[in-house]
Amino acid sequence: MTLDISLTGLTTARLHALIDGFSGKRLLVIGDMVADEYLIGNPTRIAREAPILILELSEERIVPGGATNVAVNARTLSSDVFLAGVVGEDVPGQSLRRAISELGMHQEGLVTDPARPTSTKTRILAGSSQIVQQHIVRIDRVDTSEVGEPSKGRILDYIRQVLPSIDAVIMSDYENGMISPDIINVCIPMARALHKIVVVDSHGSLSRFQGVTALTPNQPEAELSLGMTIRSAADLDEAGRRLLEGSHAQGVLITRGAEGMSLFEAGKAPLHLPVHRLDHASEIVDTNGAGDTVAATFTLALTTGASMAEAAYIANAAAALVVRRLGCASNTPEELMSAIV
Repeated sequence: MTLDISLTGLTTARLHALIDGFSGKRLLVIGDMVADEYLIGNPTRIAREAPILILELSEERIVPGGATNVAVNARTLSSDVFLAGVVGEDVPGQSLRRAISELGMHQEGLVTDPARPTSTKTRILAGSSQIVQQHIVRIDRVDTSEVGEPSKGRILDYIRQVLPSIDAVIMSDYENGMISPDIINVCIPMARALHKIVVVDSHGSLSRFQGVTALTPNQPEAELSLGMTIRSAADLDEAGRRLLEGSHAQGVLITRGAEGMSLFEAGKAPLHLPVHRLDHASEIVDTNGAGDTVAATFTLALTTGASMAEAAYIANAAAALVVRRLGCASNTPEELMSAIV
């Protein structure tokens, strides 16, 4: 069942007030910290030894990805961000720490584990600032084994220490070993006892996260978790119902790419939002990291007293903005307000 967004009584003034309330909210982001490395080069010729393109390296950079991209999105929206996770004793880990420090995020819960490398995803692109860039290949260097001791114990101690003072928790699970049963079994019951908002964005099984405020999977993640394929509106509604019942969550927000997103809440009709329209918008450039933007924005909206429908509407606008930029991107409150008129 599709519900027209106009029926919810949303106004621009109300939505702008909610976004304005993001400032100073305290968010704890627990999850897999990833270094996104970009190697960009100008194509020059075909190699003699194989039919492959030779790129003349013109730019290389490492930016926060994974759970750190969720954190960057929340921080750019003016919230106070606390991180809990691991990085390696390596160059990507050092680069992540520098970026986190420059953004003013708290990294006391970010543990350096010399036994495992920083999860790193290297993307090689052909092009330049004057030429449209073509993604050639991605190389992943990731240890997916569960984070062990003493790192896990230090992280759990930090979560217990900081949780009472924060407004919301985001668990960002890229299945790189951070979100283990021990982390889930400590964090969620404690957060619920303290009446904290808990939002889960997971690439793995969603049934592990019982009784959280909301789940924010994309459609393939929802399908994988349920073992079904969503081919119709009826399938989509069935998936939302099953995820709600299976997780005992208050809400499930399924992001659907070019189809927009769908919100399911217990006892309410599904809310299906088309892609947010932007006046004079450029073409979609890169959808990488859009799910992180949705999770961060949706969670922050809930901390300001937004209904789930209002939070979904704001998150939908946020996603429409970031997909028009290369790589993991984020929005300022002013940019987000300008997209909602």
